[in-house]
Amino acid sequence: MKQTLTPADRVEVTVLVDNYIDIFVPQATPVDHRLPFRPSRQILAEHGFSCMVRIITGKEEHAILLDAGLSRECMAWNARQLGISPDAIEAVVLSHGHFDHTGGLTGLFAGAGRRIPLITHPDAFIRRRLNNPAKGPVELPQLDAVALKKAGADILLRSEPSTLAAGHLLVTGEVERKTPFEKGMPGMEMFTNGRWEPDPIRDDQALVINVKDKGLVVLSGCAHTGIINTVKYAQKCTGVNHIHAVLGGFHLTGPAFTPIIQPTIDAMKTIGPDYIVPMHCTGWDAINRFMTAMPEKCILNTVGTTYVF
Repeated sequence: MKQTLTPADRVEVTVLVDNYIDIFVPQATPVDHRLPFRPSRQILAEHGFSCMVRIITGKEEHAILLDAGLSRECMAWNARQLGISPDAIEAVVLSHGHFDHTGGLTGLFAGAGRRIPLITHPDAFIRRRLNNPAKGPVELPQLDAVALKKAGADILLRSEPSTLAAGHLLVTGEVERKTPFEKGMPGMEMFTNGRWEPDPIRDDQALVINVKDKGLVVLSGCAHTGIINTVKYAQKCTGVNHIHAVLGGFHLTGPAFTPIIQPTIDAMKTIGPDYIVPMHCTGWDAINRFMTAMPEKCILNTVGTTYVF
């Protein structure tokens, strides 16, 4: 389903939650804006993900939050440290329903004092577990729709592509899976029809913005459908071929994903984004290999960085 995106003059992506923090990382490119050194500022990192996306066109400005980290505290704490208020948020998008992306949602909605739209796929609320053949199944925390509504979330369930921010931002909905080596996350299961079945993580989705005269900025949460699938689907949905930047989790961490790190790098080099910022679940090995393969394009992320396109 093709969606025409209104080009934005400027996009700012501020990382509120990620796995890595380093207050001494210098600016590497024109687009990564690091926090000035301030010993009194206390920024936290955790195994989670959250970004504030600001879209600016002329005098028009929109603020969309993608995900909310692992814990109840981390996203809210870092937002205060960075001077970011929930008052500006016009909508929250959930990349998928896994616990390391949902932890701060209830606190955010409860503290906002108003109802805020939460755009997510229906499968974000299903019961899930990770079944390791050697260690047995571990059930994952389940997202509670009732608690979110009580806290102030206006839940909007969407599986198809849709737009926010006056047509400047695309929420992909379910991503097409056509890349042969991207086969999802082994061991993931969902409880459906009274039994546990393989979980394709259909709720995995990304944000896409078309920056004027630059191309697409694609922001993923974990890219369980595959980061190459995600980028190609963004191109298909928008009709825009050039990729200006790819940011977010690429889920290449762990032994099961080691064999597809190099095919992913090769495919990304063929796509040819101007910038790439692997975060969260991409994994240290994959991040280092991206840095080696695309040294002038790949940026090491740290919590608190703002990327300006």
